[in-house]
Amino acid sequence: MPLRSDWSEKSCPMARCLDVLGDPWAMLVMRDVLSGDRRFDELRSRLDVADSVLSKRLAALCEAGLLEKVPYTGTVRPRYEYHPTAAGRDTAPILQALARWGDKHNTPPALEWTALEVYCRRCGTEATESADWCVSCRAPLRPESTAWIRPSQWDDVRPLAI
Repeated sequence: MPLRSDWSEKSCPMARCLDVLGDPWAMLVMRDVLSGDRRFDELRSRLDVADSVLSKRLAALCEAGLLEKVPYTGTVRPRYEYHPTAAGRDTAPILQALARWGDKHNTPPALEWTALEVYCRRCGTEATESADWCVSCRAPLRPESTAWIRPSQWDDVRPLAI
């Protein structure tokens, strides 16, 4: 999903990555899907995004292979959940690194905010220095062993949903 240009054929891996993840809505959708919000209505509510914007981003993330569309029952019309693929789960360290950078370098000066806290579920330590490795047990921070806490929105730890 290019912002301005198609970078999907570039030799630079960063350019190819930005072709898929360079849109802010795409990153926020991935954050929330990894946090366990899988249904369109949940994502729309959490992100406060227009239906058309969310529909386009979900379609693009599915086309890029980061999400898969899984039907669920219990409603009159067909409805879907969006589950991260292996490639989608691999975006977790990217999101964690962006959150760390934002907390360190781009904190809102006059707003009350709470940081996205990243915890290693193996040892319970907050991963304050790295987006990739636990500072305590040195295990890699993978979606299945990581929890994110946004105290302003959640009352408890939400393990990443894989």
